[in-house]
Amino acid sequence: MNQNNRNYRATFILDNRGKEDSVEQIIEGLKQDITTLHGEVTGVENVGKRDFARVTDAKFTGATYVHIAFSAPAAAPAQLKERLRLNSSVYRTFVESV
Repeated sequence: MNQNNRNYRATFILDNRGKEDSVEQIIEGLKQDITTLHGEVTGVENVGKRDFARVTDAKFTGATYVHIAFSAPAAAPAQLKERLRLNSSVYRTFVESV
């Protein structure tokens, strides 16, 4: 690990409704996005499908949650969120420093 890298844990809510991509393919794409930003993925945990605490869309009451642990430079979380902003397979992104 580089001295300038920090450790992060990202939680992604995936939305693969009406898409041919499986959850595993979406996760692989997320891992590629992280490595593109000079990050190193250290762990992946597929939590599975969970119901939302607050439902904003009656047709979308739950989704698959995935935790990805990675180390990356300090600017990587903002860049990752910006990369995934237009990705329709990722419903929500939350990145925290650990």
